[in-house]
Amino acid sequence: MGTDLHELLTSLRVWDPELTELPAFDPAAAPAEPLPLFTRWFAEAVAAGQPEPHTMSLATADAEGLPDVRIVMLHGADADGWSFATHAHSRKGGHLAARPYAALAFYWPVLGRQVRVRGPVATAPAEEARADLRARSAGALASALTGRQSEVLGSPEELTRASEAAWELARREPDTPAPSWTLYRLRPDEVEFFQGDTLRRHIRLRYRRSSRSSRSSRSSREGWSRELLWP
Repeated sequence: MGTDLHELLTSLRVWDPELTELPAFDPAAAPAEPLPLFTRWFAEAVAAGQPEPHTMSLATADAEGLPDVRIVMLHGADADGWSFATHAHSRKGGHLAARPYAALAFYWPVLGRQVRVRGPVATAPAEEARADLRARSAGALASALTGRQSEVLGSPEELTRASEAAWELARREPDTPAPSWTLYRLRPDEVEFFQGDTLRRHIRLRYRRSSRSSRSSRSSREGWSRELLWP
């Protein structure tokens, strides 16, 4: 295989029939809220053998509005939102402190599916962050204890020494706290589901959070509206 970027790009195809199954998706039969559909699609991605289906792109913006994106891991999704974790002093932690709004994107090519989520982000209580970290592996704790995420690194050897010390502490004291480790929850305003189609008639179903006023109580209650988008 050559190394010419243009030739490589033009030679590639998406959704190879030998590797990819593009299932049918009837948006009319979709549930009234996005979370049940996300849960079902996630389970189907796992069942289809999608590698690391719990990884997702996280997009944030800094105080000047400049965007940034990286891959992180989904820690959960429930009525409180889609959750992920990082150090409060990391670049993304700083972005979220300045602009507490973000977007997520999941891509499961084995099924030709994407899910996009965006909305405001809030921090979970510290005890929930500690419980989340305790529920993870020793490696996750060691990584959290290594700390200094996004700071300038002097050398690989410096990282090795810090990591070895963190691993030793994580194995010896698995309940060791990592004070800057923060659990974030994105409460979606919009969730979009994309199902690929071999004829490029892709289906895009978008949920948008809405408020409906109650005439009897003069209060508002939240719901979801659904609409199709041109691919």
